[in-house]
Amino acid sequence: MPLSHSTSTIIFGAWLAVGVPLSASANVITDWDEKAVAVVTPMASLGKTPPDMERLMAMVHAAMFDAVNSIERRYRPYLVQLLADAATSKEAAAATAAAGVLATIDAKTTGEMRTALAAYLASIPDGAAKSDGVKLGEAIAAKVIEARANDGCDVPDAYRPRTSPGVYVPTAIPINSMWPNLKPFAIAKGSQFRPKPPVALDSAEWERDYNEIKEYGRQHSAKRTEQQTETARLWLTVGPSAYHPFIRQLVTAKQMDVVDSARIMAFVSFGLNDALIAVLDAKYHYNFWRPITAIRNGDIDGNPATELDATWQPIANTPMHPEYPCAHCISSGAVAGIIRIALGVMSFQKSR
Repeated sequence: MPLSHSTSTIIFGAWLAVGVPLSASANVITDWDEKAVAVVTPMASLGKTPPDMERLMAMVHAAMFDAVNSIERRYRPYLVQLLADAATSKEAAAATAAAGVLATIDAKTTGEMRTALAAYLASIPDGAAKSDGVKLGEAIAAKVIEARANDGCDVPDAYRPRTSPGVYVPTAIPINSMWPNLKPFAIAKGSQFRPKPPVALDSAEWERDYNEIKEYGRQHSAKRTEQQTETARLWLTVGPSAYHPFIRQLVTAKQMDVVDSARIMAFVSFGLNDALIAVLDAKYHYNFWRPITAIRNGDIDGNPATELDATWQPIANTPMHPEYPCAHCISSGAVAGIIRIALGVMSFQKSR
């Protein structure tokens, strides 16, 4: 239950260590990542969740990477490597690939992407390089969309609330209960890295965690410092806006070229998507109660050291999914692991 700071230390430590030089500039990959985050975030109004948004971001970056890598053929492709002349515009290809994926959200977004892409392409000189790039981006986007068409994201939610006959339970359905079976981008399956079960309710560790969250995690805590409150609210950020802006800054700071920018941002997007598949697999496998449920039922957990608080409220609204394990910790851990590798030796596996 308590929040670990190790992964956040790695991420923000890397940001401080790298900095952003004044001469650094964005490229087509960071430009369209920023556009994509702005486009997918409003998907919440369509009933979509942060995991749904991360899936689409992963598709965008898969398309952009395979598009620019088809031109330079520097690395092994993620999904497909199409024939392309070396003079083909990587900017036109990547922008068209990203827009093609984002256009699948709904009819309104289709129109917006058509306009945004036209404006972006207007800055690229007309000619074969540009037109070939557009054709390549369209073809790659179509391949990525086709590959993810039946990945399980649209499977009907079949979550079954646990109750006794005739006994009321809250009727809101938790989010993304079908995601444990979603087709990953990189890992073999959602349960591949499933962690051990949560701690036993009669253990000293449960007693410690319970009472820590009860005192420090309550809505109005007399023990929580202003810094702890600020840190807690930082971790309330969800979806692509939580990590993608940081990765864009990192790519810009390292002055990566278009292909390497596409590569690392694809890695991060795949990592975030698959981290959510893995964590939701574990969450729905163990179905462990949230703090508000545990603390309001402290008298039935079999631990005499956990006293109930019938009116306890957390610092923010409780997300609609089981507690264990921590999704923020696993997502940030995935990003931190990718950054550690990328900033260490940039050991991308090159094609031969």
